[in-house]
Amino acid sequence: MAASPQRPPIQLDYPWSLGTYDQYEDAQKAVDYLSDQEFPVQNCMIVGTELKQVERVTGRLTYGRAAAAGAASGAWFGAFIGLMLGLFAEENWLATVLSAALIGVVFGMIFGLVSYAMTGGRRDFTSVTQVVATKYEVLVEHKYLAKAQELLQQMPGRPIDW
Repeated sequence: MAASPQRPPIQLDYPWSLGTYDQYEDAQKAVDYLSDQEFPVQNCMIVGTELKQVERVTGRLTYGRAAAAGAASGAWFGAFIGLMLGLFAEENWLATVLSAALIGVVFGMIFGLVSYAMTGGRRDFTSVTQVVATKYEVLVEHKYLAKAQELLQQMPGRPIDW
């Protein structure tokens, strides 16, 4: 007898929108309220919608910063390689690790400087990028929609956009 296919845990069979919220915390409060009312919340999901990419500029990129960043990443990589080689060294494994880290610093610094020079002055800044949602929609399995709506109508101070 063949087993019936199971849905992935992140998916609902027939989801319907219960409400849309501007803040994730408000969507979370709605689901938490449903949970407090002993609603089967395993039939709910919070979905971030209207995604946008946000890039936060963190500073100016210079030859000094490029060299320092390259040296730091080279040091970590060199230390890792040194640790791997040090496992097989019969004597003075610490010297092996430190030598590899130092070589990594030099090559990392050179690579950082060359990479920065090749940009030709474009993008002379550092930044952090993140994708964020601007709306959060609470979805519920279709067979539980009416009960969830009824419960949320009773939620004190419900911040919902129907």
